[in-house]
Amino acid sequence: MQHGAVKFGCPVWAHAPWVGRFFTHDARREDFLPQYAGVFGAAEGNATFYGLPAPATVARWAVEAPESFRFCFKFPKAISHETQLLGPGAGDGPLAREFLARLAPLGPRRGPFMLQLHSSFGPSRLGVLREWLARFAAAGGEAPAVAVEVRHAEFFAGGAAEDDLHATLNAAGAERCVFDTRGLFAAKIAPDDAASLDAVRRKPRVPARFTALGKRPVARFVGDPALDKNGALIAEWTGVLARWVDEGREPLFFVHHPDDGHAPELARRFQASLHSLRPERVPAPAPWPCELEPAPREPEQLGLF
Repeated sequence: MQHGAVKFGCPVWAHAPWVGRFFTHDARREDFLPQYAGVFGAAEGNATFYGLPAPATVARWAVEAPESFRFCFKFPKAISHETQLLGPGAGDGPLAREFLARLAPLGPRRGPFMLQLHSSFGPSRLGVLREWLARFAAAGGEAPAVAVEVRHAEFFAGGAAEDDLHATLNAAGAERCVFDTRGLFAAKIAPDDAASLDAVRRKPRVPARFTALGKRPVARFVGDPALDKNGALIAEWTGVLARWVDEGREPLFFVHHPDDGHAPELARRFQASLHSLRPERVPAPAPWPCELEPAPREPEQLGLF
């Protein structure tokens, strides 16, 4: 399908509980990515934060996803957290080179790559980030841009530190990856909702930002687990995305749900809302694979004679 000026996606694409609810009822693992890519234009690649996929797996993805699809893989934590962008984790270090080489077969399907910095990575270390981005650009060849997600409080204070961050990213041609968790933290979560309670524990509680530095801003959203309670945030983000589209940008917008089960539905609501504002630039949501399945045949009744 044509995804228009905005690529919507989820944090995963191979989610077995979606079988029969999003995927077709007979979908197998090798069907997940082709079926997902028929609906959404992008996906987060969070698994690379913990380890790199096997070469054969990457080769399979390159066949299963169209060239218009975008995998936004996260840099390994060995780079962003364990080495803090230094030594082997430098932009042209062995860890970054291995990451690039492993994902190279995806070609134009890559990116932007996401660099999630530790909450302790503050303004005093912007020089390290500046050097890392420069060295990565020099080593990356045709690698896509980088979207940097920060979690240090000073980068959300609206002062000199935030200005310096944006100047650093702008100079490197990098984006600021924004993560809106307001809906999650405002939710009334039931004591037995383990997935949502775990999300509250793991997700950052930071102020919302609507920052677009370059042509392809990246935003991540996790809302209230009760889908119908996200209306105001959907409307707010729809206005932001419409403005970015009007400015000639091509955003990537990723929609999370605490257990990922309802992420496709929430993403569909965002896309439908934006389509209503910019129908000429953003198509209506595509039918899900399970919705395109033929209806089951009614069993034939046997005659009396």
